[in-house]
Amino acid sequence: MEKAKDFTDLEVWKKAHEIALLIYRLTQKFPNSEKFGLISQMRRAAISVPANIAEGFYRRGKRDKANFYTIAQGSLQELRYYMILSKDLRYIDSNEELIEQIISASMMINKLITSILS
Repeated sequence: MEKAKDFTDLEVWKKAHEIALLIYRLTQKFPNSEKFGLISQMRRAAISVPANIAEGFYRRGKRDKANFYTIAQGSLQELRYYMILSKDLRYIDSNEELIEQIISASMMINKLITSILS
């Protein structure tokens, strides 16, 4: 496997970016009353994941890198909760596919953190 030269080369960043795009599309259908509530929170969490992966990629120290990836992981779990809430509020019918993508990205971030710290 060739070493990544840029954060956009990372498969985990690509997956996180795709999740962010999906969240933007999904939340366009939410009620207007959620514009400054759930929509804003979901979008901020979704954006935080690829942004922290990008920032962590260019950090020099292992612990510093791992810290940004850990923040991305936290934002991903926050987003996972928002997906559960959105379904329970009946803003979406199904969340299984996107939840599976979130879980997959989470596992990828865990592997990235482990590879850095070992």
